[in-house]
Amino acid sequence: MSDELKPNPLVIETFVIRLLIRGLLGLALLAALVYVGDWAVWRVRVAMGGGMGQEQVSQMTSGSMKGGKTMYFFDGTSMVDCSRSLFPQSGAGACWWVKRHPVVVEQY
Repeated sequence: MSDELKPNPLVIETFVIRLLIRGLLGLALLAALVYVGDWAVWRVRVAMGGGMGQEQVSQMTSGSMKGGKTMYFFDGTSMVDCSRSLFPQSGAGACWWVKRHPVVVEQY
């Protein structure tokens, strides 16, 4: 094989690095656009009176005991505010997340 037909490893490495950087930047841009779109839809829902909801969760407290054991204390159930969106908004978790994680454990 002549020298003219051999691929230059430095050129290939540079191409792959550029391709990876462009892919990561594209994913970051896509994530930012999805978040902004989610926020805009959520703001419209809030303006129309349906952007926030409530879900019931069970609250527990856990504490470390001697011997590496953990003791759990049931604190009851309560309603927590949540946002009807893909991402948490306004300091409240997303309702779909709260619904799938109905037990809140505080550790001491």
